[in-house]
Amino acid sequence: MNHLLLSCQTVTLGYEGQAVLKGFSLDICQGDYLCIIGENGSGKSTLVKALLGLITPMEGKLMQDPSLQNGAIGYLPQQTAAQKNFPATVMEVVLSGFLSGGRVRFFYTAAQKSQALQQLGKLGILELKDACYRNLSGGQQQRVLLARALCAAKELLVLDEPITGLDPAAAQEFYKTMGYLNQTEGKTIIMVTHDLTPALHHAKSVLHMGRKQWFHGSVNEYLASPLGKRFQEGL
Repeated sequence: MNHLLLSCQTVTLGYEGQAVLKGFSLDICQGDYLCIIGENGSGKSTLVKALLGLITPMEGKLMQDPSLQNGAIGYLPQQTAAQKNFPATVMEVVLSGFLSGGRVRFFYTAAQKSQALQQLGKLGILELKDACYRNLSGGQQQRVLLARALCAAKELLVLDEPITGLDPAAAQEFYKTMGYLNQTEGKTIIMVTHDLTPALHHAKSVLHMGRKQWFHGSVNEYLASPLGKRFQEGL
């Protein structure tokens, strides 16, 4: 049985004393591929921040496996316009993933450079290593950021709306890569998305967050549930 990576035990999450999620419980095990969906304002972003350790629960307990501590989670956030125009080489962007532990470095080791090249090769963009990041297509930029996240990740990748702005072909390639990382390399994946249908082809479990009710279970259990059926009708 895969070990537990993250556990929320009746946590209440919010900001400045105002609760967004109340009494929320969730376990995420090694090797899972969790798809988080739900309407705007349901607390998806707040939950992601808590799982990343960026906010502390107001109540309850949120526990991380020791393997995830010291910044060892690969995070792929939504891109801003400023980030898309970042004036750095692809290699510089990918290497910055090694800074996630919070320690300032003035140089990268040979092993880190080798790993960065391996991640670029794995994602099929090794030939872009010296290219300027801001000159790349949306799909290429997303692969570069994924390579950066993989440099930070030991076991867990957290992706926030990674398909936003990608054309259908690039989105399909991205999902194939996620499936490979989960099934072949054993990476645990948490993905927040509105792009439900293709995401469920690869996901193993679903967390549907609503203002009044929520669901957590396997993909098949979700599709058979009343909440899942209503969500599908709205697609």
